[in-house]
Amino acid sequence: MSHPILPGATVGILGSGQLGRMLAQSARRMGYRVHTLSPGADSPTGQIADREVIAAYDDQAAIARFARDVDVVTFEFENIAAESAAVAARYVPVRPRGDVLHITQNRHREKHALTAAGLPTARYEAVASLEQLHDAIGRLGTPCILKTAGFGYDGKGQVRITAETDPAAAWRMIGAGAAIVEAMVDFEAELSVVAARGVDGAQVDFGVTENRHVDHILDISVADMPLDPAQTARAHEIAGTVMREFDVVGVLCIEMFLTRDGDLLVNELAPRPHNSGHLTIEACASSQFDQQLRAVCGLPLGETARRVPTAMANLLGDHWESGEPDWAAALADPAVNLHLYGKAEPRPGRKMGHLTASAPSRDEAVRRVTQARSALLRTRNT
Repeated sequence: MSHPILPGATVGILGSGQLGRMLAQSARRMGYRVHTLSPGADSPTGQIADREVIAAYDDQAAIARFARDVDVVTFEFENIAAESAAVAARYVPVRPRGDVLHITQNRHREKHALTAAGLPTARYEAVASLEQLHDAIGRLGTPCILKTAGFGYDGKGQVRITAETDPAAAWRMIGAGAAIVEAMVDFEAELSVVAARGVDGAQVDFGVTENRHVDHILDISVADMPLDPAQTARAHEIAGTVMREFDVVGVLCIEMFLTRDGDLLVNELAPRPHNSGHLTIEACASSQFDQQLRAVCGLPLGETARRVPTAMANLLGDHWESGEPDWAAALADPAVNLHLYGKAEPRPGRKMGHLTASAPSRDEAVRRVTQARSALLRTRNT
C-alpha cells in the first residue's frame, strides 16, 4: 500500500470549475496546497488555488510540468484526454486512474463496461452512421433518445426521436458522429449515489439522493430519498459494484432511474464530485469534497451519515437576467446557506452557485430552499 500524502503536500487539479473550487476549499482547510490547470484565467478554482496554470488539456508538455510540481493529481472535469492523465501518471499518482476517465467520457464505452459488470442500464445500441441509426430505431422502437458518444452533459448532445422525427435531421443535430441510441425509460424518479473509495479499497457512500430536473438541468436535490429497504440496498449495491469493478480511487457519482416497476437502472457515471452531492457540505461531517481529498491522498475516509435533512437548489445564470439577485432576501432564513462559484459572466443555464437548507424534515428543507431561491427575484422586483 502506498504511503499517505499528508497535509502540507500539493494537490494538482485538472479542471478549474466549481467542483475544483470546492475541492480546493476542503484542501486548504486541511492544510494542503493546491495547483489547478485549465485553459482559462481567473477561474473558480484558480481564485482559491495557490497556483493557476493556464494551458490546454491536451498540452502534454504543460501537463508534465504541472505534474512535476505536485504530489498527486485528480480532476473535477471528465472531458480531459486519457493520454494527458497518462502523462501526469509518469510523475505522480493520478486518482481516479486515467482508465476510469477513458471509460466514462464516452457513453458507449461506459454502457459496455456497465453491462459487462452485470449492472442494469436502459437498452441501447451504438451507431456510427445514419443507416445504423435507422436500424437501431427499428429494433428499439420509438420514442428513443439519440446521444452523442462523448462530451454531453445537462441534456446537451441529445435528441428525442419519436415516430414523427426525421432520423436524418436528428443525426445532423448531434453532429453526425459516433453516438448511442437508448430506449426510453418509463421512470418514476431520478436519483444518484455519490460514493468514495480509498487506496486501500475501503468504500463509503452518501446514501440515495433524489434529483429533480428542469429542462434536463438539475434543479433540486434532496438527501435520503425514501425508497423501500430492498431498493435502498440495491442502490448501495450498484454503487459498490461500480467502485470495485472500475477500480475507482476517489469520488464517483452513479446516476440512476427508478422505473415505474420499481427497478433501478444506471443512467450515467461521473468520475468526480457531483452537483447532487453539494448538499453534503452542510449535511454531513465529511462532504463529498472532503472525501475526494481523503481518497486521493490515501487517508481514511470520513463519516457520511446525514446529520439533518438537507436540500439543495441550483442557481443558474437566469437568476441574473434582471440584475444582481437579492442575496440578503435569500439569506433571511438562517437555515439557508449560499455558495457562489466565482464565475464572472452569468448566462442562461449556466450554474453560478447553489443554496442549501436544512430542516427537521425533507419536505421542510425543500420548502425552505425553494422559498429562499424565489426570494432572490421576488424581493428585488417588488
